[in-house]
Amino acid sequence: MGLRPMTMLKPIHVGPVRIDAPVILAPMTAVTDLPFRRIVKRYGAGLTVSEMIASQAMVRETRQSLQKAMWDPAEEPVSMQLAGCEPDVMAEAAKLNEQRGAALIDINMGCPVKKVVNGEAGSALMRDLKLAASLINATVKAVKVPVTLKMRMGWNHDSLNAPELARIAENLGVKMITVHGRTRCQMYKGEADWAFVRKVKDAVSIPVIVNGDICSIADAREALRQSGADGVMIGRGAYGRPWLIAQVMAALGGGGHRPDPSLDEQLETMLEQYEDMLALYGTHTGVNLARKHIGSYTRGLPGSAELRNTVNQQDDPAVVRRMLRDFYSPWLARSAA
Repeated sequence: MGLRPMTMLKPIHVGPVRIDAPVILAPMTAVTDLPFRRIVKRYGAGLTVSEMIASQAMVRETRQSLQKAMWDPAEEPVSMQLAGCEPDVMAEAAKLNEQRGAALIDINMGCPVKKVVNGEAGSALMRDLKLAASLINATVKAVKVPVTLKMRMGWNHDSLNAPELARIAENLGVKMITVHGRTRCQMYKGEADWAFVRKVKDAVSIPVIVNGDICSIADAREALRQSGADGVMIGRGAYGRPWLIAQVMAALGGGGHRPDPSLDEQLETMLEQYEDMLALYGTHTGVNLARKHIGSYTRGLPGSAELRNTVNQQDDPAVVRRMLRDFYSPWLARSAA
């Protein structure tokens, strides 16, 4: 491949919003909350997207929905993702998020989780393109900011209708489409089909983003090559690695190789996120929600399974902090020597 950095990313425009390097943090429930997005953005990200917010809850302004809709000025432009199946409620929720500062409204038609699908939202909408169209139409008409759409390939392999839904969406005014290269029935099993995303790219003239199984720079490069997409969205690959998106941006934007942060920086980053979560959610909820992040940050290090087991039984934040510092101390001592 030689030493010349390969530039595969070009700026995209989502309506009036310019994304210089389209490497995007995927919306993930109970993962991409404000504390995590804040850190991802500090390392560098083309765009971050909020956790999925139920449109009904947003209209009722429940405490949880307002927490999910919180954002940091460093994240601008802010993308808020909404899920729902009632056009008027979706439109109202979109308006509320626009008033709260969202620069983009993202419609979720990709979530495969049973609770969401049973409510006829998320990827269930790919079984009812008429309802999907009315939902998109109502949302686009309700706000002045650009509306984007996230979907899967289809409900199952007998109905791979993402290209058709993408055309409908573009005609109704959607400005960007993200495709996760799986069907709803696959959930997260099997491998994402990046090559299929090219069919969506060929069907529309707006930017298309490829998503699914992108866990490294090599994955991102191959996903772009197979799909012809304009950018990548990274989800589970960023668990415990908030710096991955910046690394992909640098490598694919011609900026060269960015190494992983040192272990002491990784520890301080994790502790900063921990404090931020305690401040946002309160001690009890914060400690519980932070456990999966601690598991992700420490995965692969010797003794991490035992650490996770003990941390998961510990409710005192001061004890958790001490356990984490003790766990990392052998490596920090060696690097300091």
